[in-house]
Amino acid sequence: MSKAFARVPRGVRKKLATFAMIVLVAGLPALGCGKDETPVNGEKPVALAMAGERERPDAPDLFGGIGWLNTSKPISLEDLRGRVVLLDFWTLCCINCIHVLPDLAKLEAKYPGVLVVIGVHTPKFPNEKNSASIRKAILRYRIAHPVVNDANHTIWRRYGVNSWPTLMLIDPEGKFYGRISGEGVYDVLDQHIGKLVKEYKAKKKLKETPIEFNLDHEQPKTLFFPGKVLADQKGNRLFIADSTNNRIVITDLEGKKIAVAGSGKEGQKDGGFAQATFSDPQGMALDGNTLYVADRKNHLIRALDLKAEKVTTIAGTGEQDRGSRVQTGPPLKIGLNSPWDLLLHGKKMFIAMAGHHQVWALDFAKDEIGPYAGSGREDLEDGPLKRSALAQPSGLASDGKNLYVADSEISAIRAMPLDGTGEVSTVVGEGLFEFGDINGKGGRVRLQHALGVAYRNGKLYVADTYNSKIKLIDPEERTCETFAGDAPGWLADSLFNEPGGLSFAGDKLYVADTNAHRIRVIDMKTKAISTLNLQGVDPVEPERAKKTIKIKG
Repeated sequence: MSKAFARVPRGVRKKLATFAMIVLVAGLPALGCGKDETPVNGEKPVALAMAGERERPDAPDLFGGIGWLNTSKPISLEDLRGRVVLLDFWTLCCINCIHVLPDLAKLEAKYPGVLVVIGVHTPKFPNEKNSASIRKAILRYRIAHPVVNDANHTIWRRYGVNSWPTLMLIDPEGKFYGRISGEGVYDVLDQHIGKLVKEYKAKKKLKETPIEFNLDHEQPKTLFFPGKVLADQKGNRLFIADSTNNRIVITDLEGKKIAVAGSGKEGQKDGGFAQATFSDPQGMALDGNTLYVADRKNHLIRALDLKAEKVTTIAGTGEQDRGSRVQTGPPLKIGLNSPWDLLLHGKKMFIAMAGHHQVWALDFAKDEIGPYAGSGREDLEDGPLKRSALAQPSGLASDGKNLYVADSEISAIRAMPLDGTGEVSTVVGEGLFEFGDINGKGGRVRLQHALGVAYRNGKLYVADTYNSKIKLIDPEERTCETFAGDAPGWLADSLFNEPGGLSFAGDKLYVADTNAHRIRVIDMKTKAISTLNLQGVDPVEPERAKKTIKIKG
């Protein structure tokens, strides 16, 4: 989501010119995302040298949003005088915004009471304007600070933002201190927050008393934002990525529990099913009695021995890699970046590497992993595998000859050969800011942030996530129609709520209905839709945020 979403009004240009000077003075690099989602091709920004103190302009206030979440009342900057404020301009679909969230949590933990983070949620997609949808994202990603729904881009324009994520630092007197865009900015922010703390402690103008917010929460659920599902007809097994519960639930095709892999606690521990830990597991691939899992937030690929009930890490270092988009090497020595889905084909496993905007391949015969398609530039560009451009690929399917990709940020379905030759082509989709809910043929078709795709009998079934529908696409004719779900889709139809994953077993299509915390089952003969009745699977007690915030007024 790297391109400018809105023009800056003339009325704020003078203020922005002043603010640009403040950025230099403060030492925070004003690095925007440009055409890449991460600054400087994914490298961490480098702080600029201090240029001396100058008068800082007042930061605009936060009025203009259509609602507040994770707090009992709207918050103004006046409420936060005496504290360092960090504004996080984000949108829930953006992988880079998602990557920033753990850094914000670390900063909040390091500066309790002193630092207040305010999320300014400014949407890209129409679905993201809904406060209910934002609330789901807050719960899914365990965000523990207030968020304002800037649905009309009012605050975005007032601050002159032009890319996601952008962070604005405000001093305890309510003055601009600096700005920075992109991910991987923890060290830079930590440096300057620490500087402000020291400065205002010396002035005796720093408040350090604990503050509390009224955070949203939900009761424990059997499934909590399940991202993907994988059906195994031959083995009568169903594998559910119970993503926010940080575990893999294994049942038979009727929903009766077979096993659960993962303790439910967030972590990256290998070992027996009961002791192992995951962090936001997503797509899966099955090879006999070995289940491979894209452990998204851990940036790992895990292997589950279904007989021995043991979890082993087979790829990734456990740390997010932001820079390498060309390197190939041993699987356990190459860093990954938010792997979102997996697909096995022969001796290779294809990986939707959402954070790198690429498809990767793990070659088991050669014991190596590396990029397969996509240059790493976030865009829609067809052409030779390595020179093409993808945008946050999140779902994979195959007809045995071609790999089909749900390319979520461009609301597109892409196709590429499995044999390593040929080119990437677009089945439907037009670009980063071409989206909607339009059926038809070719360039007329519009999806909205599709996360999942499955292949059956020459057709593609697509989890059109933000439209809360299942679409049926003919990849040869490039036609699209609605298979399940009625207009206008999101929240108007009880059938689905942001489905993210699809998998077939015979005449049944299993749907990970992510925001509804359930698995839906579609009978392909009758089109009847039911909810899988899970039996013997216990809920997970959610990990509560360690703080609540109360703004007195």
